[in-house]
Amino acid sequence: MEINEQPRPASESLTEMTEILLPSDTNALGTAFGGKVMQWIDVCAAVAAMRHCRKPVVTASMDELHFHAPIRLGEVVHLKARVNAAFRHSLEVGVEVYSEHPITGERHHTCSALLTFAAVDAEGKPTSVPPLLLETQEERDAQAAATARRKQRLENRARSRALGG
Repeated sequence: MEINEQPRPASESLTEMTEILLPSDTNALGTAFGGKVMQWIDVCAAVAAMRHCRKPVVTASMDELHFHAPIRLGEVVHLKARVNAAFRHSLEVGVEVYSEHPITGERHHTCSALLTFAAVDAEGKPTSVPPLLLETQEERDAQAAATARRKQRLENRARSRALGG
């Protein structure tokens, strides 16, 4: 751990973004392009990761992304990201995405995603990530679940490399 890297609470990483779904962001059915939503997720999560690290970060992975409800043209898109876990050089960020009807205010959960980021120095080399200060049981549970997912990701990556992929 570098000097001055004191544990930081997850609340300091909280990032919220709001977008409006415009015609250029929609497909022929008038619903959001999945890739556009993924872009917003990546940006929101990256800001949360940088707020935690106070260093540049790069996206290492995004876990499965399943869309539960469409986002329609003209709806407001609300994204909320927070660091779930911090490791030696990487961290996991969770993002929730909601659509909101601009007139009625009715909201729907559209998708959630888990992203892994690596902190990098000025030369693009991995650098340390400050520990996460776990203040609530929910945060301790999130860190434990993220640790288990990380173990699985690393096993999958090792298996893939062994198979030549």
